Amino acid sequence: MSDIDRTPYPVESGGSPVKTAVVAGAMVALIASNVYLYVQMDALRGELAQASEAFQMEVAKLREASSESTASNRRYVESLKQQLEEAQRQASISTSRAREEAVARAEQLAGKLAEAQAIERQRVASELSAVREAATTTAARVESVSGEVGTVKTEVANTRSELEKTISELKSVKGDLGVQSGLIATNAKELDALKRLGSRNYFEFKLAKSKQFQRVGDISVKVKKADRKRNRYTIELLADDKTTEKKDRTINEPVQFYTAKARQPYELVVNTVEKDLIVGYLATPKEQLAR
Repeated sequence: MSDIDRTPYPVESGGSPVKTAVVAGAMVALIASNVYLYVQMDALRGELAQASEAFQMEVAKLREASSESTASNRRYVESLKQQLEEAQRQASISTSRAREEAVARAEQLAGKLAEAQAIERQRVASELSAVREAATTTAARVESVSGEVGTVKTEVANTRSELEKTISELKSVKGDLGVQSGLIATNAKELDALKRLGSRNYFEFKLAKSKQFQRVGDISVKVKKADRKRNRYTIELLADDKTTEKKDRTINEPVQFYTAKARQPYELVVNTVEKDLIVGYLATPKEQLAR
């Protein structure tokens, strides 16, 4: 207790015992109250100290946790930075590699394109050269053909003129049946002219003396005699299953006979008589009757 608490109250002289007892009791109560307050104050100080210590521990724990969290966050952030830098580096490498590959590919394609263009130019140049050569050759051929056409035209004109002259020189005589014949050819040239004229069908023959009939056109002929000195001959004709003898006929004389399929007579002309051999042609009408 303080000095004030220990100072005795003054005792009034002449006070009553009851009053003194009351004062004493109050003093005792006051002292007890002070002791209680002191005890309470001490307990409160202890609780405050414990609370302060617990608070300090919590703060320390929070600081430690905060420090660990901050460190973890820092490590995470550093890891992310490293990953980002690695990704950027890889991306840079990939981009550079891709760029290099793209450039290489582009150069390769450019080379192939240039090669293809060169081949195409060479092909076009070759084809153009071939076309020019062909054009030159064609022009030369056209010129040559033009010259040949001109020559052919001249030859045709000459041949036509000669043919007309030859035909104009041919004669028409009466045959052995008394019928006026067509034009008579006396040699190969005149016979060719008659063939070109196309008015009748012509079959050339060269027949030797024989006991058998030999086919000429659509008839058969047997040579029985050929006299070279007299230029005369004897033959048998087989047509429509009928045999007709033409005896002792001379060269270039139309030997005439009829068949069932023609209104006009057939004409056989011998141009040459050799020993046991006659040479000539058979002329038949173009139009034949239907049988």
